[in-house]
Amino acid sequence: MDILTEGGRLLLERDYTLIIDKSENMSTSTPETQTNLWSVVKETTIDIAQQCEQFDFDGLTLYLYGDNFERFKCLSKAQMKEILDKTAPSGIAKLSEALQDAISKYFERRFLGLSKPNGETLIVITASEPVDAEKVQQTIIEASQQMTHDEELGISFIQVGTDAKAGKFLQKLDNDLQSMGAKFDICDTVVLEKMDRSLLAEVLLNAIVD
Repeated sequence: MDILTEGGRLLLERDYTLIIDKSENMSTSTPETQTNLWSVVKETTIDIAQQCEQFDFDGLTLYLYGDNFERFKCLSKAQMKEILDKTAPSGIAKLSEALQDAISKYFERRFLGLSKPNGETLIVITASEPVDAEKVQQTIIEASQQMTHDEELGISFIQVGTDAKAGKFLQKLDNDLQSMGAKFDICDTVVLEKMDRSLLAEVLLNAIVD
């Protein structure tokens, strides 16, 4: 895809935030390769950060979530790698607080006139269903109701590993969000094993327009 055609201009003038699951679940290994899931997540995060840097020139935002969350602003790909290399998986996959914080900060910037013209994309990389799944779902629905148009905010979930419960939950967000009360369908789900790394721009675009 030519990134400046077929809707690709939506990727420009946009902020990008990566929200990474660092829970204990990431310590497990994939059955096919016996590779630690956290290693896979780090590699995937850096690949995506490199892609996002082409569109977001003032630095990326990173969240790490487990029992609690940490937030890092205005990062380059190299800075993000350094943080991930120093992080060890721990705790439970408690996503809602990190997601709510990221969403709230977007709407705060919009209110102050500081948001980018094309809005923001949140990219969540996870291996498991969050322990607060219902709250995550409600947070996304409420976010959609604050949006002025359907391309303003996009949330892309990238699943690593093969956890069936996680897959079922993420597909529910992808396919059934509006039937659950959302104003817009703002979620897109990709399974890492089925994702072509050479087409990461399309993954980002699908988070906005799919």
